[in-house]
Amino acid sequence: MNPSSPASIASSLREWHRMIDTADLAALPALLHPDVVFRSPAAFKPYEGAPAVALILRTVFGVFSGFAYERQFATGDGFDVALEFRAQVGDRQLKGIDLIRFDADGRITDFEVMIRPASGLQVLAEEMGRRLAAAMPGKG
Repeated sequence: MNPSSPASIASSLREWHRMIDTADLAALPALLHPDVVFRSPAAFKPYEGAPAVALILRTVFGVFSGFAYERQFATGDGFDVALEFRAQVGDRQLKGIDLIRFDADGRITDFEVMIRPASGLQVLAEEMGRRLAAAMPGKG
């Protein structure tokens, strides 16, 4: 993390990594801005609001196995971070990037995901759709 970035962002990013490393997302709501936007690699329309984004993130980490961040990049001011990850869904290996924007209070305001290859994204999208169908009817 850039040393000139606000301490609140650095603290939130450390908490994000702790949650992922321990598979304990209990503190997730505190990291999300109420109006956070999630941009899925599998859905045209973004998901809006902390409750929806928390549900999506909790669900996707239940779908992934072997999830690990490999590299981290940040803008000079530290408000935008790119986290490169690897994971598996079923028998498909994925590579992806989480693009996360923070506000000055260290809350996530925008979370965009990009995944490759397309075949891995398809398997992920199918499993996410199946798991979210009951919780978020009419979305996608």
